[in-house]
Amino acid sequence: MTGEFSTGWLALREPADADARAGDLLDPLRSALTGRAELVIRDLGCGTGSLGRWLAPRLPAPQHWIMEDRDPALLAYAAAHLPAAAGVTVETRLGDVTALTAADLAGTDLVTCSALLDILTAAEVEALAAACAGARCAALLTLSVLGEVSIEPADPLDADVAAAFNAHQRRAYGGRPLLGPGAAEAARRAFTAAGASVRVAASPWRLGRDRSALTAEWLTGWLDAAAEERPDLPIESYRQQRQPGNLVVTVGHSDVLAIFN
Repeated sequence: MTGEFSTGWLALREPADADARAGDLLDPLRSALTGRAELVIRDLGCGTGSLGRWLAPRLPAPQHWIMEDRDPALLAYAAAHLPAAAGVTVETRLGDVTALTAADLAGTDLVTCSALLDILTAAEVEALAAACAGARCAALLTLSVLGEVSIEPADPLDADVAAAFNAHQRRAYGGRPLLGPGAAEAARRAFTAAGASVRVAASPWRLGRDRSALTAEWLTGWLDAAAEERPDLPIESYRQQRQPGNLVVTVGHSDVLAIFN
C-alpha cells in the first residue's frame, strides 16, 4: 500500500489499530507470562512502536522492550515514544527480522509484531515459529490482513477489486512468494506444528466517516494495488465514485497468540 512504512501512514492508522487489536487474547497472554522477574519483549518490524504503546500498559512491569526494524529512523521514533512508565526500558536493534534464530531469542519472553506476517513467506513464518519454539517464548502476532473487505454502500465492482488486491498481496516480491491474506492461517499452522497452543481472534478495522482521512489513504493503496494486478479493471472510474467521506469500511484482520507450555 502507498506509504505503508512512512511515519505519516503509521501514525494515521495507529488509532484504528488500537481499536482493532484483540483484547480477548490479553488474559491468556498475561497468564502465560506470570511469575517472570522482568518481561523481555521483542517487537519485530516495530515501525513507530504503536504496538508497544498499546501493549506495554496492559502487561505487568518490569518490562524490557527490544524494538527491531530495518529502518533506523523508525527505530529512533519507537524508542523515544514507548510509554514512559516506571519499570519499562527499551533498546533498539537494526536488522532483518526474517533471520532470527532460537539463539537470538534466548531470554526473550514474548515476540510481538503488527501487520508484518502478510509480507513474509510461508518459509519465513515457519522459521519464526521454530525460533520461538526453540527459545520457548510466546508470540503475539497482530493485525494480519485477511483479504476480507466490506464497503457500504456496496458497488458491483467491490468483489473484483478485492480479488485483484488479494492476488497482488500474494505476489512474488524479489523472488519471495508473499503470504498476503493467508498469513494468519499460515502462522496458526506453523506454530501449532512447532508445539504451541494457538488462539486466533478477529481484529477488524472499522473505518467510518469519522476516520475519512485513514479511509482515503487505505482506499488509495487498495485501488493502486488492484490496478497494478488487474489493469483491465475500470479502477479510475470506480475511484471517482468511491468518495472516502461517504463510505463505511470494514477490513478484516486476525491476531494470533501462540504459547509454548
